[in-house]
Amino acid sequence: MPNTLADWLTHLESLHPKTIALGLERVAQVKHRLGLQPDFPIIVVGGTNGKGSVCAMLEAILHAAGYKVGCYTSPHLLDYNERVRIGKQQASDAELCASFAQIEQERGDIPLTYFEFGTLAAMQCFIEHKVDVAILEVGLGGRLDAVNVFDSDCSVVASIDIDHVDYLGDSREQIGFEKAGIFRQGRVAICADSDVPQALRNHAQEIGAELWCIGREFEFQLPSPAGGGGAGGEGGRVAANPISIVKSLSPTPLPPAGEGLSNGQWNFYSRVGTRSALPFPALRGAFQLHNASAVLAALDALRDKLPVSMVAVRRGLVEVQLAGRFQFIPGKPRLILDVAHNPHAARSLAQNLADLPPARTFAVFAMLKDKDMVGVAKALDAQVDVWLVAGIDARRGATAAELVQVLQNARVRGEVKACVSIADALHEASNRAGENDRIAAFGSFYTVAEVMRVRGLRGG
Repeated sequence: MPNTLADWLTHLESLHPKTIALGLERVAQVKHRLGLQPDFPIIVVGGTNGKGSVCAMLEAILHAAGYKVGCYTSPHLLDYNERVRIGKQQASDAELCASFAQIEQERGDIPLTYFEFGTLAAMQCFIEHKVDVAILEVGLGGRLDAVNVFDSDCSVVASIDIDHVDYLGDSREQIGFEKAGIFRQGRVAICADSDVPQALRNHAQEIGAELWCIGREFEFQLPSPAGGGGAGGEGGRVAANPISIVKSLSPTPLPPAGEGLSNGQWNFYSRVGTRSALPFPALRGAFQLHNASAVLAALDALRDKLPVSMVAVRRGLVEVQLAGRFQFIPGKPRLILDVAHNPHAARSLAQNLADLPPARTFAVFAMLKDKDMVGVAKALDAQVDVWLVAGIDARRGATAAELVQVLQNARVRGEVKACVSIADALHEASNRAGENDRIAAFGSFYTVAEVMRVRGLRGG
């Protein structure tokens, strides 16, 4: 058997002919052989975009509340260990290797993908560490994703849009159905997308899940400029508040964290109660309050199993961190890292950039060729002045020449230049940008990871 984590990951990549092989039968069989029977609450988080932010906020708040939290996310940026965290600490190489070895021994002749190995290994680590709660991020879709072999006590769908059409379908209805596959009978299912596909609603009703939707069972509100939104929830108690006071708000873009809010506070309403005068999440971005609202709704749903004080909620929102999500790197010019890799995420990034003070923007741009490259380019066209494109050194990576053609087809208004590598594109942007300009690196986890390596930044 392999000895090091790097050797194990190479081995896992070679075992299964397909990177993605949706279906639960194989992974469920190995789960049974391993005897993985978690006795702690499980929160499963899916969605086209935003699921990483939801996981990070859940982890931060539950950790602040004193719980030992297991958190499994994907993909990683720099180190595989980022995917498996216990008590906000990454699992060690030794722990992961031991879990992989046990899975390899028990699986026999049952083939598993890289992601399926990782999912089982994460749960094995959580059980061994006796965590109080596990947060599992869906890898792709939901219904047939490996994490769905574990029954959730609460499920969250952060958003629904078009991505992975070869596996999930090319309509929001088809994709909504796949994501609703993580719902469970008699359990609360959270949807933070303001336009809920009927297929998702229908599936929740058919299986008997209790569906909570933003704008209906829960909502957020910004205080009026004159003030309002008094303190609430003293001593960890949530004041009773009928759902009738919840108002559907227009989807007004929200400013980045700490920028543009008169008092940096917001209010949350749910069918359970009110949480007032909340701090804006430390994660920047125009739509993080949608994600934060989904998090608080999930905590309301699990309040009997995992009670959380207002002190923990506030602390978690202030302290949450997540690399590569509209992440600002200090310095001049300002460097912004964002893993946006589909049109939905690109539109959010474009809105976030538009909310900042005007500045000339240099894009360090690289993508996988099986993504909607034209859609991403068009979404960000108005915000980018110079496109510095590079290829991704991976099987699915688009070449610089392919990206140049994509940008030409999209008829972007800015200058387009091909670079030999992502590092070269970053170097060119740094040399050309003035101290009041900005550099935005986006298009893929690979893009952000390479920029982080060049800059000596940490992942996780």
